[in-house]
Amino acid sequence: MEYPTLADAILNLEPSAEFSLIENDYDGIDWINQSVQKPSKELVDQEYLRLVNLYNSLEYQRQRKEEYPAIEDQLDEIFHNGIDGWKQTIQAVKDKYPK
Repeated sequence: MEYPTLADAILNLEPSAEFSLIENDYDGIDWINQSVQKPSKELVDQEYLRLVNLYNSLEYQRQRKEEYPAIEDQLDEIFHNGIDGWKQTIQAVKDKYPK
C-alpha cells in the first residue's frame, strides 16, 4: 500500500468519479463527471484521514517486508536448519516489529 492521496479518498467515496487534482488539495479538484456528485470537503477529509491512519497502522508490515530474508534464502534456511530454524529467523523479525 502506497501512502494515500486525496485522490484515493475521493475514489473510495465515489469510485466512478472523473476529476483532476492539483497539489493534493480539495480546492484544486476539477470535477469532470457532472453525473456524479462531488463529495464534500468534510467527507473527503474524513476518508483521507481514515486512509492515512490505516497506512500508519500497517507500518510493521512494511518494516517486516524489508527485513524478511528473500524467499530463496528462506528455502535455503529450511533445507539447512529445518522448519524450526526457519521459524526462529522469521520470529526474530516479527519480534523486532510487533503488530
